[in-house]
Amino acid sequence: MERFQLNTYASRRGNNQVMMRGCFANVRLRNQLVPGIEGGFTRSLLTEEISSVYDAALAYREACPWSYFAGKDYGSGSSRDWAAKGPAMLGVRAVLAESFERIHRSNLVGMGVLPLQFLPGQNAAALNLTGTQTLSITGLGALNEDSAPGTVRVQADDVTFEMRVRLDTARDVEYYRHGGITNYVVRSMLASN
Repeated sequence: MERFQLNTYASRRGNNQVMMRGCFANVRLRNQLVPGIEGGFTRSLLTEEISSVYDAALAYREACPWSYFAGKDYGSGSSRDWAAKGPAMLGVRAVLAESFERIHRSNLVGMGVLPLQFLPGQNAAALNLTGTQTLSITGLGALNEDSAPGTVRVQADDVTFEMRVRLDTARDVEYYRHGGITNYVVRSMLASN
């Protein structure tokens, strides 16, 4: 390829290492852990150092499951296939958002990432969620009976609140229970042999 053809991440979408690096590299990203710094940077909660989101995500993936907060219409305007695949490959287990773009929510489920939506009138700021708290999500037991609970309880250090589970269909529940659509398909194929 000519150099000018490599000017975007999308031109290399077949390379998962490049695309994972690019999934949080948008120059318009505003990460509230590093106020005043634009682009794909964050403050690592493991080291307290400022680094790329990609580098911090790799460290989190090795250390613990992780989640992040998002605003309204999360996933709008994104490169749809990698907008869910990148975070899943970086170890994200849940996205806690004010609302989701319809197709992106479905793609998160297909990648085994749990979409949780704040209840009306709530968001990270209103609940004093800084992104530095340790999260615990409880109430997903209904998934064992092939149905999704309407809400789950989220504990973020000393703050407890309810969130809406956005597994909107029986198929969503099935995909999520299996860790995503790929695992579902593989297990279905193995079971039929």
